Amino acid sequence: MLRTKALRKIFVVTLSLFILLFVVTITNQEDVALLRTNFEIEDIAGININSIYLLNERGLLVKSKVLLESKDEKDQIAGIISNLTIGSTNTMVEGLSGIIPKGTILKEIIVGNKIVTLNFSKELLNISLENEKKMIEAIVYSIMDLKKYEGVSILVEGEILNKYPNSQEKLPTIINKNIGINTSYNITSRDDINKVVIYYLENIDNNLYYVPVTKYLNDDRDKIKIIVEELSSNYIYETNLMSFLNSNIELLEYHEEDDVMYLNFNDYLFDSNDKVLEEVIYSLAYSVFDNYNVNMVMFEVNNEKVGYVDINDIK
Repeated sequence: MLRTKALRKIFVVTLSLFILLFVVTITNQEDVALLRTNFEIEDIAGININSIYLLNERGLLVKSKVLLESKDEKDQIAGIISNLTIGSTNTMVEGLSGIIPKGTILKEIIVGNKIVTLNFSKELLNISLENEKKMIEAIVYSIMDLKKYEGVSILVEGEILNKYPNSQEKLPTIINKNIGINTSYNITSRDDINKVVIYYLENIDNNLYYVPVTKYLNDDRDKIKIIVEELSSNYIYETNLMSFLNSNIELLEYHEEDDVMYLNFNDYLFDSNDKVLEEVIYSLAYSVFDNYNVNMVMFEVNNEKVGYVDINDIK
C-alpha cells in the first residue's frame, strides 16, 4: 500500500515537472519570435562566415556562404577571391561554381580609405563575353558584403581595368554595388525608369539560396512598393526562382527613421502556422539593404512588432 502511494506521488510530481517545462519552453519560444528574427548562421569559434556570389548552372550569381578562418582583412579578401576562382581547392556546393578564370593569381591586395584594390594576373582577362560582367559583379558584391568597404578597384598586372575584357564597355575606377547584379531589363520607354534590386530564392540540391536580381523597370513608385509587389506576384521572370511572400500580403505603411526601415504589413506576413518564414524575412531585408541606406529593417503586423533584421548581424 505504501509502495503504491509512493509510486503514485512520484508519477504526479514527474508529470507536473514535465508540464511545467513544456509550458516554459513554449513561452520562451514565443518570446524569442517576438523579440527578434535572426535566422542567419552565427560565427563559430572565431571562424568568420561571409557571403560570396557563385555561378549557378543557368548563369545567375547566387548568394552562398564561405568560412573565412582568419580575422585579418587581407586574408579574408584573399579567401573570398580563392573561392571565386575556378579550379581552387575549395569545396563547392553542388550546382554552384566559381567564375574567375582558372590559373588567375591575386598578386596584391591594398586596403585604404575604405577602398579595396585587387591586382590580378593577366589570366583574369581569359573570361568569356557571356561571363565578363558576372565576374566583376561576383568580385564586387562578395567584397562589399564584408561591410567594411565602399568600393573595389580592379587592376591587371598593375594596370587599372577600366573596361570589360571583351565588350570593351567602360568600367569605373572604383566599383561598388551600383553596377547591379544579374541585371534584367523590362523597360518599354525612357520615362520613369527605376532600378531595383530584389532577392529571390532558388532550390539547389534541396537547399535554398538567395538570388539578387537588379531590375530596370518603367515604374516611378517607391522601391519598397515594387519589391513587395514583385515578391508577392504569381509571375516571376525566371521560372527557377521563387518567393514565399503570400500573394495577399499588403504593405500597410512604411517609413525610415534613425537608419531603420519600418515595414507594417497585414496578417498575410504570417504563414498558415502564424509564423513569419525565414525566407520571407530575408528576401525582404536583403532587398531593402541593397536599395536603401538603412542599418535595420523592423517588421510589423498591424502596427505590432514581430521581428527585425540588423545589417550587422547578417553574413
